[in-house]
Amino acid sequence: MYIAHFSPTGGTRKAAEIIGRALDPQATEIDLSSPKSVATPLDLSHDEVLLVAVPVYGGRVPAIALERLKRITGHDTPAIPVVVYGNRDYDDALLELKTALEANGFRSIAGIACITEHSIMRVYATGRPDEADEHLLTQFAARIADKLDAVKSGTVPAPIEVKGNPQYKPYNGVPLKPHASRACNRCGTCAALCPVGAIPLDNPSKTDTSKCISCMRCIAVCPQQARKVSKLKVALSIRMLKKACESRKEPELFI
Repeated sequence: MYIAHFSPTGGTRKAAEIIGRALDPQATEIDLSSPKSVATPLDLSHDEVLLVAVPVYGGRVPAIALERLKRITGHDTPAIPVVVYGNRDYDDALLELKTALEANGFRSIAGIACITEHSIMRVYATGRPDEADEHLLTQFAARIADKLDAVKSGTVPAPIEVKGNPQYKPYNGVPLKPHASRACNRCGTCAALCPVGAIPLDNPSKTDTSKCISCMRCIAVCPQQARKVSKLKVALSIRMLKKACESRKEPELFI
C-alpha cells in the first residue's frame, strides 16, 4: 500500500497516517509536498492500494498536488481519496480528488473528508484530528479493509458517490503571504522545502508572492521561527469565518 499526502504543515499527514497505518502498518509514504516527490513516475498494479490525502484550499485541491499526482498511475487500482479541511467546509474538493484519481487509472473504493487544525487560523479545529476523530477513522479503516478483501477475492465494487459539484468554483488564493522577520538568518530551510519554489534559494528572506500558495510550510519548518503572516490579516480572517468555523464539524465517510 502507498500513502501519498500533500501536507505542508503536518495536519493532513496525521490524518492520512491514522487511516493508512490502520490498513497497512508497512505502507510506503510519498510526500507530495516535497518538490522532489515522485521524481520517477510510479505505476501501480491492480493488486496495490493508494491512499491520497490533500488539504482543502478555498474548496479546491491544491493545483500542485494534482500535478504531482499525475505521475502516479493505476490499472483499476483501488484508491482512497481523503480531503482535510480546517472546520469550514470541503466544498467540491473530495469530488475533485476522486475524479482526478479515476482519470489516472484508479478505482475509488472509499472517500473521506476529515478535519484538522486550520493551518493559518489555528483557533479553529485546534488539536484535531483528536481522539474522537482517530477512533472514528480507525473504525472506518476496518470497513475499508473488508471491502479491499472483497475486491481481492474478485468482487467488483459499485462506484462510490461523494458530495460535490463538478462545476468547480475558481480559487485565486488568499492574501495571507508569509514574510521573513528580522530573526531570519538566511539558513535556506524554508527555500529548500517550499512546495512551489516561492522562496529564492539565493535570498531566502524574500517571498515570490506570485508563486506562494499560502500553505504555511515555511512557517512550520523555520528553525528560527522567523517567518510570519500579518497578525492583523489573520485576526480579520478569524472574525470573517467565525460563523462558518466555530461549530465542530465531524468527518464524513463514503463507502
